[in-house]
Amino acid sequence: MDEISDRKIDFKHLILWPGVVTLGVSATRLAGELLDGPRALFNPSAGGPFALVGIVWLVPVVGIYFARRLAGQGHGPKSASLALQSAILGIIFVMVVVLGSVRIPISSPYLKAALLLWAPVAAAAVFQLYAWPALAKALFAYAFAARMPVAILMFFAMLGGWGTHYDAVPEGFPESGLAFRYLWLGLLPQLVFWVGFTVLVGALFGSAAIMWGKRERSSPPL
Repeated sequence: MDEISDRKIDFKHLILWPGVVTLGVSATRLAGELLDGPRALFNPSAGGPFALVGIVWLVPVVGIYFARRLAGQGHGPKSASLALQSAILGIIFVMVVVLGSVRIPISSPYLKAALLLWAPVAAAAVFQLYAWPALAKALFAYAFAARMPVAILMFFAMLGGWGTHYDAVPEGFPESGLAFRYLWLGLLPQLVFWVGFTVLVGALFGSAAIMWGKRERSSPPL
């Protein structure tokens, strides 16, 4: 299906309900941690296992939802296979950079993460605009709508010392003031890495769903 001008796409309306659901999950996660809920559901530690209640699990679902909605409205990719290949190549690019940078002598682990993980993930996400612009733009809009509230929440959590994963400090993190901690543990990860992750993974699942749908429709009946 050919790409129709994305000027006709109402991105605000498209991301509204996914954004509301995501905000609700974030609020539930915060409440669960503050009320000392089960760790399997609400893990308050930094660098620990992911909690079952978290917005990261929504990314594949949102990617599929956006892809199906956009394709149904005539805003599908120029090529479903190209869109899927673009997402896979983006992930491979990130893996190559990460694995190839293991021995690069950067003393600060946070600077190293910013240069050799967060930046490549963001670059791979931007690359998705080439194969399916409408989906990538929808995912970027959703990602910022999902992660900006978390970034704001983390500031107040760090300021108040709430004892949640939003203000948790990883082991080995240097003694520092609020501004430094918030920059490296809150603002940059949320608005660079997690936005890029959302776009890249959402594009992967969304493109795969469209490819699968095309194959299902083209398969002859038994």
